[in-house]
Amino acid sequence: MRLHATVLVLSFAALAGCDGGPTAPAAPPPAAQPPAPAGPTPPAEPGEPASPSRPSAAPAGSLRVDGPAEGALRFDGFGPVRFGDGAEAVRQAWGGDLGDARPDEPGGCHYLIPQPMGPEGYRIAFMVEGDRFVRVDVADPSIEAPGGARVGMSADEVRALYPGRVAEQPHKYDPQGRVLRVSAAEGEGVLVLELDGDGRVVGWRVGIPPQVDYVEGCS
Repeated sequence: MRLHATVLVLSFAALAGCDGGPTAPAAPPPAAQPPAPAGPTPPAEPGEPASPSRPSAAPAGSLRVDGPAEGALRFDGFGPVRFGDGAEAVRQAWGGDLGDARPDEPGGCHYLIPQPMGPEGYRIAFMVEGDRFVRVDVADPSIEAPGGARVGMSADEVRALYPGRVAEQPHKYDPQGRVLRVSAAEGEGVLVLELDGDGRVVGWRVGIPPQVDYVEGCS
């Protein structure tokens, strides 16, 4: 009983220093802990103003923050989605707004593109044709291709990443440019990298034939 009385005295003493807080239990409250630091707020996408209401993280289970998670893009698909899966699977894996584009005719080609787009256009886009996910186009140097290639790399750097797997082709529209085509070590996936006249990667795409070889995208 003497120990119990002492505990009550300490509890009431602690409450005396509080201003109008809720009634405390008989046992002394645990020592206050400093609040956990908030996680970093993802940077706004190009063209998107910063806003205090912007969520600090992507929805639970999503691969999206400001771009695909590292290693999410592969020769056979994106995250849990494989080339050949339906468009809805891509939307669920991305976890953000991919717009409401639809093909001009049933089963036609169209892109799912993260919104909003900045003035420079898309950073990453998911091609759908025949109601199936078939290709990913990337123009952002921060996004890594399967195997390690990125926008801005030289042709020699690309060849070093995929020894014995790189075929070079002329560029259809740029007489000074080139196209490097890298086949997957296994499976039918293909990585296509477009190079400018300086021999630097300006964009790349990964997907399955024949769609991965469409030079004009869905045009």
